[in-house]
Amino acid sequence: MKQIPRGIWVLLAANVVIALGYGLIAPALPTFARSFDVSVAAATVIVSAFAMMRLLFAPASGKLVSWLGERRIYLTGLLIVAASTLACAFAQTYWQLLVFRGLGGIGSTMFSVSALALLIRLSPPDIRGRVSGFFSGGFLLGNITGPLIGAGLVSYGLRLPFVVYAIALLIASAVVATALRDVGGRPVAGSGPVIDPMGLREALRDRTYRAILASSFTQGFASQGVRVALVPLYIVYGLDESSAWSGVVLAIYAAGNVASILLAGRLSDRYGRKPIMLPGLALMSGATLVLGFSGSLWVAGVLSFVAGTGSGLFAPTHQAALADLLAARGQGGTALAAFQMISDVGAVSGPILAGLMVDHAGGYGPAFALTGAVPLVALALWAFARETAPVRVGVAASEAHSP
Repeated sequence: MKQIPRGIWVLLAANVVIALGYGLIAPALPTFARSFDVSVAAATVIVSAFAMMRLLFAPASGKLVSWLGERRIYLTGLLIVAASTLACAFAQTYWQLLVFRGLGGIGSTMFSVSALALLIRLSPPDIRGRVSGFFSGGFLLGNITGPLIGAGLVSYGLRLPFVVYAIALLIASAVVATALRDVGGRPVAGSGPVIDPMGLREALRDRTYRAILASSFTQGFASQGVRVALVPLYIVYGLDESSAWSGVVLAIYAAGNVASILLAGRLSDRYGRKPIMLPGLALMSGATLVLGFSGSLWVAGVLSFVAGTGSGLFAPTHQAALADLLAARGQGGTALAAFQMISDVGAVSGPILAGLMVDHAGGYGPAFALTGAVPLVALALWAFARETAPVRVGVAASEAHSP
C-alpha cells in the first residue's frame, strides 16, 4: 500500500489546529450575537456573513492559487482569519461583530481553496479516497474537541473563544510555513508543459461534477450552515438547556463524522465513490428531517450522531471524486473554485432560510425538515452520476475469494 505523502500529514496537522479553533467559537458565536438583543434570524446572519465573503472571494482565490501558488495563498488566508477573529473578541455592537466576522471569510476561502489544490496535487490516484478521509478527518478531529473546549470557555465569557481561535490560527500558520517550504510555490515559467485548469463550463457538462456540486451545496447548507447556526439556538431556546450542552451536541455530530469518515475513504478507493455517497446522503437526510421535533436533549444527540455519520460518509468521498476529475488539469481553476463556492452558497442560504422559518414559519421543526430535504436532491443526482474512482474491482474480487 502506498505511503501518504509527507505534505498531506502537514496539511492534516494544520487542519486539526484550524478546526479546533473553529469549533471553539461554534457554541459562542450565535449566543454572542444574540447578546446584542437581536432576533434569531439576525444571529444566524453572523454565520452567513462569513460564508458570504467566502463565496464572493472564491473566484479570485482560485486565480490567486494559479498565479502565486498554493502555499503563499494558504498562509495569507490563515493570517487574515486570525486578525478578523481577534477583532471579533473586541466587538462592541452587533454590526461590528458582523463586519469583523464577515472579513474573516476572505481569508477562509483563500486557505480552503489552496488546501484543496494541494490535496489534489499531492494525492496518489489509487489512495485518493483514503487521503481525502484523513484530510477531512483532521478537520473533524478538531471539530470534536473544539466545541467541548469552547463549551467550557463560554463559562468565562463569550469573547474568550475568539481570542483562543486567533492564537490557534497563528500556530497553524507557523506549522505550514516551516514544514511546506518546498511545496505549492509559484509556478515557474518553462519548468514544464502548461496545462490550463478545468473551466466551469467544461466541468458542468459532466453529470458527476453536477452531482458533486449538489453534495457540496448540501455540506454547506446543512453541516456548515444550519448545524452551526441553529443547533446551539435549538438546544438553548428550543430545549431550554444551557449553552454548554450545545457544544456537547455539536461535538456528538463531529464524533459521528469521525466514526465513518476514515472508513469511507478506504471503501471508496476499493469499491468506488457512488456506493459510499448514496447511503451517506440518505442517513444525513433522515436524521435531520426529524431533529427539530426531537423534544429531548438525548434524542437530539442521537440524531446528531446519525446525521454526522452520514456526512462523514459523503464529505471525503465527493472531495475524492472532485480530485479524480481535476487531478490532471493543473492548479486552481474555476471548476475547483465553484466547488467551494457552491458550498458557501449553502452555508449562506441555510442559516438565513432556517432562521426565518424559526421566526415566522412554525419554529425549529420545519426549519430542520427543510434542511433534511436538501440532501435528497443531491441523492437523486448521485444516483445517475458516473463512477470516477480507479476502482480495483479485480483485486477486491480476488481478496474476497482468497482463503
